Amino acid sequence: MARRVVITGMGAVTPLGLNVATTWEGLINGRSGAGPITRFDPTGFETQIACEVKNFDPSNYLDRKEARRMDRFTHLAVAATREALDDANLAITPSNADDVGIIIGSGIGGIETLSQQFKVLFDKGPERLSPFLCTMMIANMAAGHVSIVFGVRGPNHCTVSACASGAHAIGEAFETIRRGAAPVMLAGGAEAPVVPIGIGTFNSMRALSTRNDAPEKASRPFDLDRDGFVIGEGAGIVVLEDLDHARGRDARIYGEVIGYGATADAVHVTAPSEGGSGAAKAMARACAEADLLPSAIDYINAHGTSTPLNDRAETAAIRSLFGEHAYRIPISSTKSMTGHLLGAAGAVETIICVLTIQHGVIPPTINQEHPDPECDLDYVPNVARRAPVRVALSNSLGFGGHNVSLIVRAWEP
Repeated sequence: MARRVVITGMGAVTPLGLNVATTWEGLINGRSGAGPITRFDPTGFETQIACEVKNFDPSNYLDRKEARRMDRFTHLAVAATREALDDANLAITPSNADDVGIIIGSGIGGIETLSQQFKVLFDKGPERLSPFLCTMMIANMAAGHVSIVFGVRGPNHCTVSACASGAHAIGEAFETIRRGAAPVMLAGGAEAPVVPIGIGTFNSMRALSTRNDAPEKASRPFDLDRDGFVIGEGAGIVVLEDLDHARGRDARIYGEVIGYGATADAVHVTAPSEGGSGAAKAMARACAEADLLPSAIDYINAHGTSTPLNDRAETAAIRSLFGEHAYRIPISSTKSMTGHLLGAAGAVETIICVLTIQHGVIPPTINQEHPDPECDLDYVPNVARRAPVRVALSNSLGFGGHNVSLIVRAWEP
């Protein structure tokens, strides 16, 4: 019999705050994390805004020497992991280290380090490259460094599936526990893409908003006037446990992961499948694994990037699976406030689903000013809404046609 998997700890570093509580407070108050780019001089770039993590000092979480040998995306992952472990009241010791695993996704990995070292290569030659370039750059190093910092020796790997990476990580960690490979998994995603080449490449494909004069209005999922996503940085980590293990240590349980669906569009590197068919199948598979009818879903945290194609396709996918119930489900895109955290998005948004269940408050989709007739569902416009939520679904869709849906449920002994 498959094991039940519960959530016992959560950690997040986002453009809205350096922890889960501050992030949640920003979300329910409809606060945008967007602003002018400060991590580099964006003069000459079409997009000069982003959702940056503010006032983050890695030395608050790491030894300074260690920190210098890590990229920013790894700093963010370590910080979120530290909060999640503290929240779960879970100490890693020699006696349990082999039983705890890690899966941390990242769509891009250490792009800041890579871009800086390319400049060193061209300006000063190969002999001046950092010996830590490789181990700072590669996408698995968030998982690798987290295991080293905290002494975690169980299953350890990285998911790389663009904007679905963090959701894939949680889904695969869920399956790892269900099949008995580990009783505890740390899972989530981390990303730090606010660098010149990150902004430049998304500008070149016309994916980013260029609403530089009003950053807080730029991310507007499902709104008729949306013109692209606002890139963001951050990390989200959850502690997942086998139910018996969690009970055995008298852990506080936030909720239960009950469904994971993953599909591929197999159509285009960036455009979603016609009518969102791939996303609809991912949601259907998650519902089937959870043994739920689609009508049992009380809330959807949408992928909702604020790009024209994505928002229309996701809306169509929800309509196709849920039918008339689609018009009764509250749906929000919290990317309207956090921006798009790429590989970290699905992890942070899973945490948001858990908090929605915990608090009975649904975060809004801000900047809903001119409804798109093709996006005609209930997106909880502009103001948070009090409502009981027992079962929540989170969607993550990535370049390459990757689709992931995760379902979490209120904890019921």
